[in-house]
Amino acid sequence: MESIVHRMVKVNGVTLHVAEKGEGPVVLLLHGFPELWYSWRHQILSLSGRGYRAVAPDLRGYGLSDCPPNVSDYSLFHVVGDLIALVKSLGVHQVFVVGHDWGAMVAWHLCMIRPDLVKALVNLSVVYQARHPTKKPVDSIKAVFGEDHYIVRFQEPGVAEAEFSRIDTKLVLKKFLTYRKPKALIVPKEKGFGGSPDTIINLPSWLSEEDVAYYATNFDKTGFTGGLNYYRCMNLNWEMSAAWTDEPIKVPVKFMVGDLDLTYHSPGVQDYIHKGGFSKNVPFLQEVVVMEGVGHFINQERPHEVSDHIYEFIKKF
Repeated sequence: MESIVHRMVKVNGVTLHVAEKGEGPVVLLLHGFPELWYSWRHQILSLSGRGYRAVAPDLRGYGLSDCPPNVSDYSLFHVVGDLIALVKSLGVHQVFVVGHDWGAMVAWHLCMIRPDLVKALVNLSVVYQARHPTKKPVDSIKAVFGEDHYIVRFQEPGVAEAEFSRIDTKLVLKKFLTYRKPKALIVPKEKGFGGSPDTIINLPSWLSEEDVAYYATNFDKTGFTGGLNYYRCMNLNWEMSAAWTDEPIKVPVKFMVGDLDLTYHSPGVQDYIHKGGFSKNVPFLQEVVVMEGVGHFINQERPHEVSDHIYEFIKKF
């Protein structure tokens, strides 16, 4: 870990913290919520040891990167703009991209908007869904799951932050990072996100107290608002992406998901992945990997397997 280089890069009106290691073709690693570059620590070491330059930014709103003040500053178009400028700053014309959770959403949109910049994509957990011409995403989630679905509960600025603040940051992170129920995350208002501050969570073997402490140190400084604002821009992203309605992803893709991942158990997702809908929208989809007994944070839970899968795919190009 000590050999990973950290630097600050000015891009698209913000400064991003970037962790990187290695020389060779660039692999851009994009984290999700509530995470940091650190979620890719295993892949950085693995890929850099196999002849690649692994580059993992803290996305805007996270870690040491800038946290713009407005909710609308966190649209996927802003974040993709950051990454386009970051790629340019690296002095390369194309990169491999690997994304997880919100990082996967960002990666899909980068490929949708600028496929010329991406040699190939490995995405984890979150599938690409072509834009629906009439249904806004948050409205659709509310119609299926009601007001207590976590994404709906995240929409009102300040509400989730206030609930998180009632308990220790480490406990908030442990609750998210250890969530393994293969179903939607429903958080009734009377229960709240925080729950009891006295809750004891036993960590799995892949997540240490030191790991949680690293995340917590960063979120104690920034708060969770930057990350939550990605959710608050979901309908805005839909509005801004009208020009890409029904647009397919035009780069080679490998997709990976754990069979205990809540995303894999969203209504209709398994049929979409395995019965042709996904490959219709992602025509250069070359492989789908469903890892048994694995939850949402797949790149941390099975770091060596995921690193191998990434390498075996990108080495083809």
